[in-house]
Amino acid sequence: MPSAREFEGPTAELLQTLIRNECVNDGTPDSGNESRTSDTLRQYLEGSGLDLQTYTPRAGRDSIVARIEGSDPGAPALCLMGHTDVVPVSPEGWSNDPFGGERIAGEIWGRGAIDMLNLTSSMAVAFRHLADSGFRPLGDLIFFGVADEEAGGVWGAEWMAEHHWDDIDADYVLTELGGWSHEATDGSRQVTVNVNEKGMAWRRLRVRGTPGHGSMPFGADNALIKTAEIIRRLTEYRPTPNLDEIWRAQVNSMALSDDVREGLLDPASIWDTISSLPTPLARTCHAHTHTTFSPNVVHGGPKTNIIPDVIDLEIDIRTVPGDRENADGHLRAALGDLYEHVEVSDIQNSPATSSPFGVDNPLWNSVEKHTQIAHPGATLVPGLVVGGTDARFYRERGRIAYGTGLYSPNMDFATFGSRFHGHDERIDVESLGLSAEYFRGIAVDLLG
Repeated sequence: MPSAREFEGPTAELLQTLIRNECVNDGTPDSGNESRTSDTLRQYLEGSGLDLQTYTPRAGRDSIVARIEGSDPGAPALCLMGHTDVVPVSPEGWSNDPFGGERIAGEIWGRGAIDMLNLTSSMAVAFRHLADSGFRPLGDLIFFGVADEEAGGVWGAEWMAEHHWDDIDADYVLTELGGWSHEATDGSRQVTVNVNEKGMAWRRLRVRGTPGHGSMPFGADNALIKTAEIIRRLTEYRPTPNLDEIWRAQVNSMALSDDVREGLLDPASIWDTISSLPTPLARTCHAHTHTTFSPNVVHGGPKTNIIPDVIDLEIDIRTVPGDRENADGHLRAALGDLYEHVEVSDIQNSPATSSPFGVDNPLWNSVEKHTQIAHPGATLVPGLVVGGTDARFYRERGRIAYGTGLYSPNMDFATFGSRFHGHDERIDVESLGLSAEYFRGIAVDLLG
C-alpha cells in the first residue's frame, strides 16, 4: 500500500500541468478551453486498460470520463468528480505567475491550486494507481473530469446529466468543497465535510420610470432612484433564519464564548449576534443561516442628461435548504409596494440540495475512517456550501454527494477561504499526497 508521501510527487507534477493549461472560464460559451486539460488527463490515464470517453458539447469544452468496471452490476458505484476550469485572474495582484505552476517552499502556486485542480489531480493519481495495480472493484469506480463548473455547468455537468447520465451515474460522489480542519477547544481536530448546498435563484429586476431632462430632476419618476430604494430594502430585509442540525454542528465546533454560541442558535437573537462578530466571521455565519440577496449588476441610463426610464438590476439570491418561500415570495416581502413597479425574470435557478450523513451512511463512515491518515482521532462536522458546485446535479437525482478532500493541519478554513478565487492561490504538496491517498483508500473501502 503506498503512503501519502509517495503520492506527493505525481500529484504535484500533474497539478502543475493542469495549472499551466490555463483553462480560464469567464462565463462566455467559448471560454474555458477545457479540452487542453481533458487531453492531458486522457494521456495520463490511458494505457491501463481503462474505459476512457471524451464528450464535446461545444468545441473546446470537453469533459472526460474514465471507468474501472465493477464485477457486480448490483453493487454501488463511486464517482470521483473534479472540474477542470478555473476562474479569471488579475495577474497584477499576484506575487508569482498565476499560470506558472511553480513549486515554491513546498507549495504549488497558480490559479486552480485550491479551486479545484488540486483535488482533480489527486483523484486522477489515485484512480491511475488503482488501475495500474489491477484493482477490480465490486461496483464501478468512475473518474469524471468535468468542464464549465465555474459558470454553472451548462457545458459540463448539467449537459452530461441531461445527455449522458448513464455514463456518469453513481450511488456515491466525492467532489469539492470541504476537507479543511481546525483544532477544537478540547484539543481534538474536527474536519468539515460539506453535505448540503444552497440553492441559486438569480433574478433580473426591470425597474421602470418616466424619461425626462436631467436638468430638472425635482419630482421626477427616475427609475434609478427607485432601483436605489429597492437595493436599500433588499439590504435591510431579514428572512427567517435556518438553524438546522448542520448549523448546530458547525456552531458547536467553533471556538466561541457561551453567549455568542447561544446567540447563534437562537432565532430571536442571531441577527444581533452576527452583527457583533468580526466581519469575515459574520459574513460566514450570515450566509450559512439565511437566504441571501446580493444586488451585483446594474444596467441602464442612455445618457448623463436623460432621466432613465428603464433600469435592469441583477440579484444573486442563494436559498437555504428547507426555505419555505420561493425567491419571488422573498422579493415581494422585501420590496413591499415597490414590487408592483418591477418586472422579475429568471437568470438561473437550482434548488438547495442535501445528502444524508451519519453513522448509517457507508460513504460518511468511509470518509471518517480515511480522514484519520492525516488527523488521528478527528471527527467529521457536516457543512453547508453557500456557493454552487456540481454536486447538486447528483443530489437532485437522489445520489449521495459530499464535498471533501484531505489537507494538512496548516490548511484551516481561514487559509482556504483567503486563497479561494483570490490572489496568490496555492496548495501545500503535503495536502496533495494526503488527498490522493484519501481518495484511493475510500475507493478500496467502498468498492473493494
